[in-house]
Amino acid sequence: MPPSRDISRLIEIMAALRTPVTGCPWDVEQTFQTIAPYTIEEAYEVADAITRNDLDDLREELGDLLLQVVYHARIAEEQGAFAFGDVVEGITKKMIRRHPHVFPDKDGNVTQPTKGTWDRIKAEEKAERAARRPPEEQTGKASLLSGIKAGQPALVRAMELQRKAATVGFDWKDPRAVLQKIREEADEIEAALDKRDATELSAETGDLLFALVNLARHADVDPETALRGTNAKFERRFAFIEQTLAANGRTLEEASLDEMDELWNEAKRLET
Repeated sequence: MPPSRDISRLIEIMAALRTPVTGCPWDVEQTFQTIAPYTIEEAYEVADAITRNDLDDLREELGDLLLQVVYHARIAEEQGAFAFGDVVEGITKKMIRRHPHVFPDKDGNVTQPTKGTWDRIKAEEKAERAARRPPEEQTGKASLLSGIKAGQPALVRAMELQRKAATVGFDWKDPRAVLQKIREEADEIEAALDKRDATELSAETGDLLFALVNLARHADVDPETALRGTNAKFERRFAFIEQTLAANGRTLEEASLDEMDELWNEAKRLET
């Protein structure tokens, strides 16, 4: 089966991989649940390629992410739920609906956007999704926070929770007040360490992270992007330690913590 620029060939390949007996045993065994972590991982790989401005890598990573969409759609088709075409039709319909100022309606009219157009369309879509849910899931009044997706990365979801709460005034007024809260949370972590209470330590660490996200929000900093930058910085400096030791014929295991710390500080000086 030769490669192709046509999406239908990718769909055919996935169908072949998922075919019992003649397909790939690993692919046949997978489910929505087992594939989901790979889907998240591929999305992060796309973001990483963008951060590095590596367009060749981005092309490849977008392909890997597209494969995940095809994979989930194939599993759904096998269960008689929906197929890849339904996914495409759904997102096409959504994009047209959300941009009435770009795409004309059935009468050929284009609607000029207003301040509340986007929110109104999103609210209509949310109501339609709710109406499709089983009756037992439709009871009870929705929370202000219920529209925030649970599947987001924790840092992103913390930011969204805080933003939503801030719309009704539940928010710090001064970033320095958030900084004070961070200090309080750090003190509570120290107390948990003294008590050697693992459960409390986990909870207090979460509180500290949530407070740090709050500070990032007030400082107009994306915490995910900031942490990615710090991760990259850590990798650079640690690589400097490895390379310097290797140049002297030594390994990480042979170096003391003080020696590695000194090399770390040297890496910082060189970056400056």
